[in-house]
Amino acid sequence: MSHDPGFAHESHGHPLFPRLGDLAHARSGDKGNRANIGVVAYDEACYTWLRQHLTEHVVADYFRPLGIGAVQRYELPNILAFNFVIEDALGGGASRSLRLDSQGKALGVALLELRVPGRDAPRGTS
Repeated sequence: MSHDPGFAHESHGHPLFPRLGDLAHARSGDKGNRANIGVVAYDEACYTWLRQHLTEHVVADYFRPLGIGAVQRYELPNILAFNFVIEDALGGGASRSLRLDSQGKALGVALLELRVPGRDAPRGTS
């Protein structure tokens, strides 16, 4: 089954950056005060494009309003995936945090809304 994200266009006719959720799935969780976000590309073309465009810097900028620390990206090419480890992302961790999402379960879903900076994104398949 083909997954066609149907990229939106601005009023001036310039394509918007692709939404991460149109290129990949995500799942997240916690380890203490660190969040782990797994991003799995729909196909090899999406993985190759994301490898260049979905950087540690892009993810860090997206979550910066949460007061996060360093972001580390790990590549898992055999399964077309990335794991992002985000320091100080959970307000102290599950037993200390007063945040509604103290275990970081919603961070993966939030990341899927990221508009990834880059042009000529592939159309994913799912």
